[in-house]
Amino acid sequence: MTWDAFRAAEHFTMRSARLIDRHRFAYHFQNGPAAPIRSALAAYRNLDGGYGNGLDPDMRGHASQPAATELALAHLDELGPIPHNIGSGICRYLTSISGPEGNIPHVLPTIRNTEAAPWLQTGEPYISSLGATAAITAYLHKHRITHPWRDLATAYCWKHIDSMGWTHPEEAIRICHFLQYAPNRPRALQAINRLSAIIRAEFDEHPTPDSRTHTPLDLAPSPDHIARPLFTQTVIAHNLDTFQRQQRPDGGWDSHHDTWDPAATLEREGMLTIQRLRVLRAYGRIGTRLPTPRTDQ
Repeated sequence: MTWDAFRAAEHFTMRSARLIDRHRFAYHFQNGPAAPIRSALAAYRNLDGGYGNGLDPDMRGHASQPAATELALAHLDELGPIPHNIGSGICRYLTSISGPEGNIPHVLPTIRNTEAAPWLQTGEPYISSLGATAAITAYLHKHRITHPWRDLATAYCWKHIDSMGWTHPEEAIRICHFLQYAPNRPRALQAINRLSAIIRAEFDEHPTPDSRTHTPLDLAPSPDHIARPLFTQTVIAHNLDTFQRQQRPDGGWDSHHDTWDPAATLEREGMLTIQRLRVLRAYGRIGTRLPTPRTDQ
């Protein structure tokens, strides 16, 4: 990635991204501190321990939602160890909304009463989601946050992973995240090997700059990811090249997400721009002139 392309991404982020994502950009690429991210993220947290208030751009309501809580965990994970009080609060919230097996949905029925993406307000949203349960459980295992809900949800995830015969991209990404951090490593490796063909079939190994598909780099965002061996080096190199070609002249990346509101689209583009830069950096496509994230948390 050229220096001019990186600076264009910086300008796009400073011009168009939300405050929390501007702080995230500074943290990852400008040696910025973690404290402003934690402060900004705290504004999205509710008294029940979950997160809402528009943290997920497609969910504008105040109430906590599992999807927003998963996103909060992803942001906290970037900064190092998750504080115990936050982790325990999240587990308390998850316990209050989970099914008998620890299973949680992607969104709760309360989404119908708020401003939100139309596709989240139709159908029956309160359906157990293996993807949502797996992703959140993975963060709890990674950060050694112990709680009865985590153990119950872990058993639920293993039960459904062991019996699954098909998947879809969003679920596959979250299942692989679970397998990355599940404590039973032999079982995790057996699972990824058994599911490799099913998972690979859901990702476009040869995207073009105009593609609106999920790619191998969405599944394996870093070389040490458990899903990285599913793809050849040639495929990974092609996808990295495509990522770079997809950058717009203004420095940002299209969200390739269904649009319903201009503000939500712009917010997703800010988030995606940071995600693309982090992937390119992880795979060595951004030069070493950039400082590494700070460790003085």
